[in-house]
Amino acid sequence: MEYRRVGNSGLKVSAIGLGSWLTYGTASEQKAADACVQKAIECGINFFDTANAYNNGAGEKALGSALKPYDRSSYVLSTKVFFPMGEGPNDRGLSRKHIIEQCDASLKRLGVDYIDIYFCHRYDKETPTEETLRALDDLISQGKILYAGVSEWSAAEITEATGISKKLNLRPLISNQPIYNMFERYIEDDVLKVSAAEGIGQIVFSPLAQGILTGKYKPETQIPKESRAANDKVNNVINSYLKDYVLECVQDLNRLAKELDISLAQLSLAWVLRNQGVSSALIGASRPEQIVENVKAVEVNLREDVLQEIEEILMKVTGFAPLR
Repeated sequence: MEYRRVGNSGLKVSAIGLGSWLTYGTASEQKAADACVQKAIECGINFFDTANAYNNGAGEKALGSALKPYDRSSYVLSTKVFFPMGEGPNDRGLSRKHIIEQCDASLKRLGVDYIDIYFCHRYDKETPTEETLRALDDLISQGKILYAGVSEWSAAEITEATGISKKLNLRPLISNQPIYNMFERYIEDDVLKVSAAEGIGQIVFSPLAQGILTGKYKPETQIPKESRAANDKVNNVINSYLKDYVLECVQDLNRLAKELDISLAQLSLAWVLRNQGVSSALIGASRPEQIVENVKAVEVNLREDVLQEIEEILMKVTGFAPLR
């Protein structure tokens, strides 16, 4: 396993991390969570990510339970705050009240004394950024979180936050968690540049485009019954990929992967990790063998001619409109 620093911080995380969005949270999924976490640790993964909004807190409980047998100092744990956790007007957003209350609730659900990285799940236009940053800084002072980060913040929002932190001498943000894969590349426009200048590392989610970049979905073919797409009709992100011209592009990428004697998933993850601004790529897994295959991506070094061929293949999906 390769370990990378998160931005300019001293914290090191595995280049492949294990996320829990849409994967763990129900009682029937606890065994899968336990098995996947065990295999992840055996494979050298030390970074685990969740959020309070995943299954309304059940995702945190499942991941916390799966991590309970392991020494707390041996892994890096992150969770998030922003989305509604109740019906009240203060049960959402990034106000000081919501952040402090939800941090305490997340600690209880996870069964830990501290959170390594606490992410603001989205930008809150209704709360002054200074209020949000001061609340995060206070949580660090209290030892409830060690570092703070943001998720899916724009370059302008990151610039605003880092400027406020410097002015008020607050502890800096160390990470942004955006979507990033071969079809979702908006961070290449300016987020990566701004983040690099401010010492912020990217911990990216959906590097396999919710399974599209494993090759399981094929053009003009019925969606596999056990797949995420077949069982989550309201998932607009995955539905946006299920177009024949996108899936035909995936088939071309799969052929390239076979020529390189690697899987499409390994090719896709290696492509994401080629970018040194990426600290870790979060995979989802419901079976341990998926983790074993995916972690091999850290051993893949894509040559310049291969990267060029990938770009030529991706040019075929110019009509694809990625979700921002």
